Amino acid sequence: MASRSLNRVILIGNLTRDPELKYTPAGTAVCTLGVATNRSWTTADGTTKEDVQYHRIVAWQKLAELCGKLLTKGRKIFLEGRLTYRSYTSNDGQPRSITEIVLDDFIVFGDGRRASDALSPAPSDKPEATKSAPVKEASVETPSEKTEENINPDDIPF
Repeated sequence: MASRSLNRVILIGNLTRDPELKYTPAGTAVCTLGVATNRSWTTADGTTKEDVQYHRIVAWQKLAELCGKLLTKGRKIFLEGRLTYRSYTSNDGQPRSITEIVLDDFIVFGDGRRASDALSPAPSDKPEATKSAPVKEASVETPSEKTEENINPDDIPF
């Protein structure tokens, strides 16, 4: 019987820099970003101590492109991924190792805008002329006034 294992990382932290989106020679998107997590505690003598951990995050393909569009330095992010370790030889010939989190999913916290809204300018960034017109009041129908109508599936908001 095969034993089961789990490699899962869940973090909530702040982006330490703007994401760096690149493409491999084969055309696959790869995005690297840094996330800082903070921890504070009180010692026995009553002093408050703080500790910061920095994490290297790597996203691939469509998720990488989303990171490049939606994330900016300082934003708070919830992320899920898996831990990976790599070894390589640096330019000076020294062996190096690196620990990364390969991103599986993320949620951006912050200004209250939905992810789809974050791709367009904030309402305050739009000129006055582009703001929507006032909404007309809807008429209320009683059950006896209802008539058959054709509903277009494209008109359904969900």
